[in-house]
Amino acid sequence: MKLTLLGTGTSFGVPVVGCDCRVCTSEDPRDRRDRSGALLDLPEGRLLIDTPPELRLHLLREKVDRIDGVWLTHPHADHLHGLDDLRVFSTRHRSTITAWIADAHRDVIERRFPYVFDEGTEVPVGTTLPRIEVRSIEDGRPVDILGARIVPIAVPHGSTRSYGFRAGSLGYVTDGKSLPPEALEILAGVDTLVINALWWGNPHPTHFNIEEAIHAAQRVGARETWLVHLTHRVLHAELENDLPDGIRPAWDGLSLELPDGAGAT
Repeated sequence: MKLTLLGTGTSFGVPVVGCDCRVCTSEDPRDRRDRSGALLDLPEGRLLIDTPPELRLHLLREKVDRIDGVWLTHPHADHLHGLDDLRVFSTRHRSTITAWIADAHRDVIERRFPYVFDEGTEVPVGTTLPRIEVRSIEDGRPVDILGARIVPIAVPHGSTRSYGFRAGSLGYVTDGKSLPPEALEILAGVDTLVINALWWGNPHPTHFNIEEAIHAAQRVGARETWLVHLTHRVLHAELENDLPDGIRPAWDGLSLELPDGAGAT
């Protein structure tokens, strides 16, 4: 199993449009942070985690020629609005891609992309649409996906909930403000944790700041924790030096071999 982080930034991305701060103008490639998404290579195929606006560029960068399923954490634009880029896969392989979505988010996603999910959509001759089949996920209820047992993890995200997951030794939690007791129970014993963080100080209403993410990671107790969803308020090299042992900032394109999490490439 392998996890590749496609984007590790927030909804603004880094560089932020019109910003000339030291992070946005940094020459360190690790300070470039696209909107959040990931790829998880499972025994029977490749699962895409979210469809951020830069998805096409991410897939080109990673030389991805096939997607076998999609896990959509929640319907915010920075995690969803690259959905149409799945069209190339359903067209090339003449197959339907399965998307796993919480029922609470399904209506929002279907309204946002009616031409994809409305069975009555007429496709003009010579044109194509993404072919996506939706399956439901529920907090804490395992689902078998591409040869792996995946356990959904719902975490508070403002007025909604974002759905991360556990897959074997991996815990993946994006866009959350806390880890409820049920989430901590599911994450118990993971070796690798990916968790969202924004910046130092100044608590945010819907996301962990870095201090909160550190506290949550220490409660989970994974051997290695990678921070994602980082803003332009933190320079990668400085953040790496300031974090406790076992907790590191991730970067776009980071690849983690699992389940042992023994190294990054």
